[in-house]
Amino acid sequence: MRTGSEPWSRLPADPDFGAAPTQRSARERPRRSRHRPILRAACPLAPELRIVEVPDFAQLARAFLDEEYAQSPSGASSLGLIEYDDQLEDLSEAAFLRRSQRTDDWLGDFGSLDAASLNFDEMIDRDLAIASLHRRGIFDGWEAWRRHPDTYLNPGLRGVFGLFLHRLRPEEELVAAAAARLRAVPQNLEDGKRNLRDELVPAILLDRAVNQAHAGARYARELLPAEVTDGALRSQLAEAGAVAATAYEAYAVFLDEMRPRATGDWAFGEDRYSRILRDAELLDLDARALRERGRQQVEELSGELRRCARELRSTDDWHAVLLELNEDHPTTPEEMRVGYEDWTAKARAFLVERELVTFPEGEVCTVEPSPPFQRPVIAVASYQNPPASAPSMHGQFFVPFPPDGARPEEIAKRLESNSYPSIPSTSVHEAYPGHHWHLSRAKLNPSHLRQWLGTSYFSEGWALYSERMMREQGFFTDLRHRMFQYEATLFRAARIVADTSLHMGEMTWDEAVVYMMENSSLTEPTAKAEVTRYCSWPTQASAYLTGCLEIVRIRDRFLSARGASTDDTEHLRDFHNALVSSGDLPIALAERAVMAAV
Repeated sequence: MRTGSEPWSRLPADPDFGAAPTQRSARERPRRSRHRPILRAACPLAPELRIVEVPDFAQLARAFLDEEYAQSPSGASSLGLIEYDDQLEDLSEAAFLRRSQRTDDWLGDFGSLDAASLNFDEMIDRDLAIASLHRRGIFDGWEAWRRHPDTYLNPGLRGVFGLFLHRLRPEEELVAAAAARLRAVPQNLEDGKRNLRDELVPAILLDRAVNQAHAGARYARELLPAEVTDGALRSQLAEAGAVAATAYEAYAVFLDEMRPRATGDWAFGEDRYSRILRDAELLDLDARALRERGRQQVEELSGELRRCARELRSTDDWHAVLLELNEDHPTTPEEMRVGYEDWTAKARAFLVERELVTFPEGEVCTVEPSPPFQRPVIAVASYQNPPASAPSMHGQFFVPFPPDGARPEEIAKRLESNSYPSIPSTSVHEAYPGHHWHLSRAKLNPSHLRQWLGTSYFSEGWALYSERMMREQGFFTDLRHRMFQYEATLFRAARIVADTSLHMGEMTWDEAVVYMMENSSLTEPTAKAEVTRYCSWPTQASAYLTGCLEIVRIRDRFLSARGASTDDTEHLRDFHNALVSSGDLPIALAERAVMAAV
C-alpha cells in the first residue's frame, strides 16, 4: 500500500496563514502567498456585492494549491516544499469548519470555469480537482475529525519522520524544523482532546491509536535523536522530542480513559459510500453493485486457487495448502527484509529484460524496516514515494516489522504472514512495476495539481494490476508464487465484500475478521489489524481490485484500438507508460488521458 494517502491525512490549517520560517504553529503566522490573491468573494453584510472577475485556470490552480499547502504543511513538506518544514497543521475545530466551507467555495470556483477556455490537460486537472473536492466534502460531512483519534497523531509523526527520511536540508536547518514541529505536537493533541466526541468515537479504534501514541512517544524520545550526529543538535532534538513524547503519552492516557464512554459507530453509511464511488472516483457503481462484483470475484478466484491446490497437493482445500506454504517463512524481521530486497531486484531485472516499461532516469528503491510509529497500525508492506518537488528519485519500500515490545507469538505470526512464497507478489506490488515505478514516473508529470491530488483507486489498482501483468508475462515461474498472487487478488476481492458490508452496517467486526481469514491466508492477528483499518478508512480497501479491473478494461480498449494484444510488447509498454504518466487520477480521467495516446 502507499502510505499517507488517507482522505483526512492532509488536514486543514487556517487558509489565511502561511509559511514564515519561525517556530510558531501554522495558526500563528501571517500568510506569505507566492501568487496574487484571486477568487470571487461576498461581503456578509452586503451579499449582493461580489467580485465577478473569473480567473484563468492557472491562476485558480495556483491559488488553490497555495491554500492547500498552508493548511497542510506536513503534506507540503512531503512534496519537497521545504518552506513549510517548520510548520504543523492547525487541527482546531475552527480550522476543520473553515476548511469545510472552503471546500464548497472551491467546488464553485472550479465548476464555474469555462470549459471552452481549457486545453486537454487543464480539463483533466479541473475534473480531478472537482472529484477530489467532492471526496473531501463527503468526509467533512461525516466529521471524521470528531471520530478518529489518529487524526491528531498523523501530522506530527509523519511530518517529522518525513524530514529525516528525505533530508532535503542541511542538518542544522533540519533539526530546527523538526524541533518546531515537535513543539507543536502538544497543541495538535490538545485539539484532539477537545474535538473527539464520546458518542462518535468507535471503541474499536482506540487500541490502534493508543498503540500508535506509545510508539510515537518512543520514537520522539529515544529514536529520533539518533538521526543526527552533532552533539548540540542531538540535544536540541532530544529536548523537543521529550516535549512531544510527554504529549503523546498524555494523549494515550486520555484515549484509555475514553474507552468506557466511546460508543461511536464506524459505519460510513451506504449513501456516503456510493457517493464516493460515483462523485469522487467517477465509477458507474454504487456500494451494493460493488459488493456484488466483489462476491463474484471471490468465487472466481477461489476456483483458481482450487485449481492450483489440486496441481500442487492434489486437494481442493487451497486454504490448507496456503497455510502449509506459510510455514516456509523468515525466522527474523531482518531475514524478511532481505527476502523482499532480493525479489525487488529480480522484478526490476525482469522488466528491463522484457522491456515492459520505461524507467525514469535515476530512480532507485530501497527496502527498509517500517517506521517504528507505523508498526502498531500497519501490518502489511507499504511504500513512500520520493518528494515530487525535489530532484530525488529515491523511494522507500517499508517491510512490516513487528511493533516494539511485541510478544514472541505475535512476532512469529507477523513473519508467517510474510512467508517466502508470498514475498514475490508483494515485491512487485510495492516496487516494480507497482507503486515505486508508477510514482517515480508520475513525478515527471508537470501538473502541480496531479502531484497534490490523487486516489487510491488508481494507485492501488495499478499496483494490483502490476501483479497480474507480471503473472501473465511469466515472472512467477514457481506455482507456489502464482498461487500466492491469486491469493493476493482473492484477498482484495474479500476486502471489497468486507469493506462495503462493514460500512453499510451489514457485517460486524468479528464477522469481518472471520470472513477475511476464510478468504485469504491471513493469520488472526493480521486479519484483526486489517479489519480495524477498514473501519478507520472507509472505501479504501475496495480500491485495489476495483482499480485493477478497470485498468485491465482500459488496457483491452487501448490495445484493441491499436490492433494489438498483450503479446505485443511495444504497444503494452506504450500503454503502461502512458497510463502511469497521467498521474494518480480517478479511473475515468486516466482513461481519457491514455486513450489520447492511441
